[in-house]
Amino acid sequence: MDIEEYLRHDGLSLAAQLRQGTTEPRALMQCAIELARQRAEPLNALCYPDYDAALERAAACKPTGVFGGLPFLLKDSGLACDRLPSSIGLALYKDTHFSGNATLVDRFDAAGLVPFARSTVPALCMAPTTEATVNGGPTRNPWAPDRSAGGSSGGAAVAVATGVVPLAHGSDGGGSIRIPASCCGVFGLKPSRGLVPLGPARGEAWGGMAGDGVLSRSVRDTAAALDAIAGMEPGAPYAAPTAPGGGYLAALAQPFERPLRIGVWQQAWDGIEVDPACTAALAHAETLCRQLGHATAPMPAPALDYAAFVRAHIGILCTHIALGVDARLAGLQRGLRDDDLEPAILDGYRRARQIGATDYAGMIQTLHAIGRSMAAAMSGYDLVLSPTLTRPPVALGEMSMAGDFVPFRQKVARYTTFLAVINASGQPAASLPLYTDAQGLPIGVQLIGALGRDDLVLRLAAELERAAPWASRFPPIKRQAPR
Repeated sequence: MDIEEYLRHDGLSLAAQLRQGTTEPRALMQCAIELARQRAEPLNALCYPDYDAALERAAACKPTGVFGGLPFLLKDSGLACDRLPSSIGLALYKDTHFSGNATLVDRFDAAGLVPFARSTVPALCMAPTTEATVNGGPTRNPWAPDRSAGGSSGGAAVAVATGVVPLAHGSDGGGSIRIPASCCGVFGLKPSRGLVPLGPARGEAWGGMAGDGVLSRSVRDTAAALDAIAGMEPGAPYAAPTAPGGGYLAALAQPFERPLRIGVWQQAWDGIEVDPACTAALAHAETLCRQLGHATAPMPAPALDYAAFVRAHIGILCTHIALGVDARLAGLQRGLRDDDLEPAILDGYRRARQIGATDYAGMIQTLHAIGRSMAAAMSGYDLVLSPTLTRPPVALGEMSMAGDFVPFRQKVARYTTFLAVINASGQPAASLPLYTDAQGLPIGVQLIGALGRDDLVLRLAAELERAAPWASRFPPIKRQAPR
């Protein structure tokens, strides 16, 4: 198989060729590695590449699982894999090795996905742009290299957008799958809380806000991946209902029995402005839904204290910075060094010492209240459309971690306004690449479902994909800048 043919297929189509014997895993891995060198590396989207070993593993791979030997990327999020080290975007964690796999990695393996590198992230995955100093420079947007690729799954989105892989691992604790999906023009689903396992090393992340999934070029690849990785892990503190009937992929073929009732949520809280390009993207998505026969209606912003939520989110992130840093230092048996943490992360680490147990308990209660508010706001609607971001992809350096943590995260909260609340509520939500602005930049639209209705989100996403296909759109490679 040559690269041009490789780029014409999504993951399931390539897997079908593997099953039919018309290609082999090593040939696909060679295509992915060549594309990684040509397209992802110049944009600084990869770290810890293991190309030679990946070729050997692919050559020995017997096609199994739904993807049967497909090249894949694991996010540099600290997800344990005994084949690939991790830094989680920080010097303190650089070259962390693992003796075993996370449950999710075992499920990726069983699905026939063959990882050959990590995708880049910001420091501790706590930024909406991927500019970690440990990576030697920013991860650049393939559509406009002076702009952010998004974060924290920025490297994954770049790799999928440029065709290096048809799907890649991502995680989302405040928009980290949906942000880069919007910035890079790919599909990204944050699954319902508890649907994808986090163990065995942990039961929750960031107070239940964070979870894992994938970014992809086609909705059906995400659906097939979710079939492979979803399902309660024994002993886990959370569980979400899995797809009814034959699974998520099978659900995509089911016609809707009636027109859907879709709320259109456009107004943010606290006077936060939404860029006209993001408003236009939302209007375009609403028009498509109406053309498909669904009913749409304006929905007011859910009744909640957004400033209080932002304070709680910041506090929870600070406590998890301290938890992780202290554990790492204990494992290294040393104290903190000047170059271990980026300035904002260091500030968050210090602020955590001022947060008491009752403060943290109150923050968790604030998160839980968000779920009640979202459920009330969605009453009477099957799904909700909103902007993904309040602005097009930001310029590199605009959301730097060079200052203090609180003002940094407050700036983030005005950019990702429609996203982190969905992490607090635990609902499924996806960013759909349905629109491009006048500058040629992708602008995502968020589709939100009720808890456990990932199947409904995927079904409408697939219907919109058929109405306005996006998989054949690739960024202009000639515009890519060197690192």
